[in-house]
Amino acid sequence: MKKYFLGLLLYLFIGNAFGQTVLSPDANLKVAVSVNDGKPVYEVSYKGKVMIEKSPLGLVTNEGDFTTGMTFIDKHEASVSKRYVQDKIKASHIQYTANELTCNFENAQKKKISITFQVSNNNIAFRYEIPAWGERMACVVEKEATGYKFPSATTTFLSDMMSPMTGFARTAPSYETGYQAEMPLKTTRPHPEGYIFPGLFHVGNDGWVLLSETGVNSLYCASHLSEISADGVFTVAYPNPKQNNGFGSTGAAIALPGVTPWRTITIGDNLKPIVETTIQYDVVDPLYTASKPYKYGKGTWSWILWQDNSMNYDDQVKYIDLAAALKYDYILIDALWDKNIGKEKMTQLVKYAASKKVSVFLWYNSNGQYNDAPQGPRNKMNTSVERKKEMKWLHDIGVAGLKVDFFGGDKQETMRLYEDILSDANDYGLMVDFHGTTTPRGWERMYPNYIGSEAVQASEMVYFNQGNRQTEAMYATFHPFIRNAVGNMEFGGVFLNKYLNKNNQGRSQRLTTDAFELATSILFQNSVQFFALAPNNLTDVPAFEIDYMKQVPTTWDETVYIDGYPGKSVVIARRHLDKWYIAGANAGKEVLKLKLNLPMVAGKKVEQYNDDAAKATFHKTTDINKNGELEIEVQPNGGFVLVQK
Repeated sequence: MKKYFLGLLLYLFIGNAFGQTVLSPDANLKVAVSVNDGKPVYEVSYKGKVMIEKSPLGLVTNEGDFTTGMTFIDKHEASVSKRYVQDKIKASHIQYTANELTCNFENAQKKKISITFQVSNNNIAFRYEIPAWGERMACVVEKEATGYKFPSATTTFLSDMMSPMTGFARTAPSYETGYQAEMPLKTTRPHPEGYIFPGLFHVGNDGWVLLSETGVNSLYCASHLSEISADGVFTVAYPNPKQNNGFGSTGAAIALPGVTPWRTITIGDNLKPIVETTIQYDVVDPLYTASKPYKYGKGTWSWILWQDNSMNYDDQVKYIDLAAALKYDYILIDALWDKNIGKEKMTQLVKYAASKKVSVFLWYNSNGQYNDAPQGPRNKMNTSVERKKEMKWLHDIGVAGLKVDFFGGDKQETMRLYEDILSDANDYGLMVDFHGTTTPRGWERMYPNYIGSEAVQASEMVYFNQGNRQTEAMYATFHPFIRNAVGNMEFGGVFLNKYLNKNNQGRSQRLTTDAFELATSILFQNSVQFFALAPNNLTDVPAFEIDYMKQVPTTWDETVYIDGYPGKSVVIARRHLDKWYIAGANAGKEVLKLKLNLPMVAGKKVEQYNDDAAKATFHKTTDINKNGELEIEVQPNGGFVLVQK
């Protein structure tokens, strides 16, 4: 008996104190899991340097606490290999290889829970897996202990979670706040609502960490980061109960056995893995089959420059004609079309667009009951009966897709609404774009007819606010490293008007160069891009700029980080079929002189779009030397594009 107890103590000591580890296939990334004083914790290191210090794990449910009083039981190890094709993200053909560690624990009441880690080169995805406990086949996950404790030298790039029921017509949170950039960890400004996913962290001189989540569907709520605690830990936080006018609970009700979404961590000693990561898609799969092949491409929309007054038949004809002249596939007809055009004339307008080989996206208000946004159509997307009636009509008249706006929350009820809209739309062959919305969480792969989400300070903010015009270039150098790194981003940009208004004169002067605007068509990735061009641009900007906007694609087979630093500059290369497109932007106040290494176009000719010292945009053919090296200058608030010939 004495030997039995000694053996048991030794087992518990080894299992709880020594912990379990899992390495990435290249052995650079390491996750160590252990139990300290009954509390499960994990630690992450990269190339021998600690990137996330010992941080808490666990859940609290209405059936038990799995954050304390925990005992390690056993583990299971496996390898994961997955090859898939995805046609609307930053790469089209992806090979995912990871090592998997599942740690099994039980709490003081002998109820079990598992945590599964998949560790690939530069990426970690982990989630909680909850079994059925005897006859108990359902539970409510009330909160999560999952935390992230960074070394003290870390600086943060975070965006505030908006307070619920604030902003325009009480539609917040809509993920449209700016960034606290390069804030020292100890002076990161507290924010009671916390910070949205994704969040970027610069760990001193050791590297970079991008945090997010993926695999969120109708079976769970979306989450975000809490404000930093007194002991320096960010934790996973569930939605504020006040979201959506207080309707719906926080946390998640799940059937057992059940799983949480994946928490994702991307790590590198440089920014290349951050920009190029596909972990959001690697660990999820399609939830249903596409009802038809969906076509991605470019579109026009009048609202961004001509605003509400353009929601009339005649102005939409002008933008259909613009789309046809540009050989674009789509036009987006925005809010208030139901009142100002009406269904009968909309049917005629869709037929007119079809005669020009242009298809139509129509705007819808998502709500009926949870905010005050007055724009219509209202009360068409939030109930299954009305939604299916409306989608049948859209299908029957030949509409291609919907832009659905004003969601304002991350509760499980709201995630269910997103999924219901997407699933029903697929039944009617409709694509869906979301605005006033949360960050996508693997949805490009999970939902075949999903095309993208706003969830960013997008072009409308540049239109409305002088401060956002002043920071437009700076924010463009954030997005490829943060927001657009984890999901499609429907920005609605590329302004070529010198003044952001219908008349293109007098007020709201644009502060970026034309070459910068052209560059964002590549820097910002979304499978359907509604560009902020206007009919006058066909004659009042250089023809080579319009020619470029006619040919730039919106889907990519490969994405490569070239250069840059968040908030300062960025250079990214993307390949479409066998042609490379390389774009850069400079947010600094001085001319940026770069020596680029571009092996993908070594020894080839490229079409260069850039700005001269007077910030006038020019176009010329440039030879790339056999070593793939190119010296280039980028003007302040300027940019450049290189297109392989």
